[in-house]
Amino acid sequence: MRSLLALLIVTLALAALCYCEKDPKDPSGPPSAASIKIKKEVANAFVKRQKRSSLYERYLEYYRSPMEQMHERCENYPPCDYLSDQIGFSMAYNHFFGRY
Repeated sequence: MRSLLALLIVTLALAALCYCEKDPKDPSGPPSAASIKIKKEVANAFVKRQKRSSLYERYLEYYRSPMEQMHERCENYPPCDYLSDQIGFSMAYNHFFGRY
């Protein structure tokens, strides 16, 4: 029993050392969140949506609601998108595009 416990402790210690060791090729450590972000347009280029089968779902895909169209209009205009994160969508949309 003691030998099993000792083996477990040694294994955990080696795992901790391997986990904490830095990679010599990457001196900066793990990548920051800013280096991982990509633009929305670039992300949409390679992320494909699953095809839908029913006619109603196809209709919804091609003919979006007016509110969804306004959201996309605001998201595609960077100042409106930034302001909507700060004060909310409705106020940002009213500020840039008028009443909806």
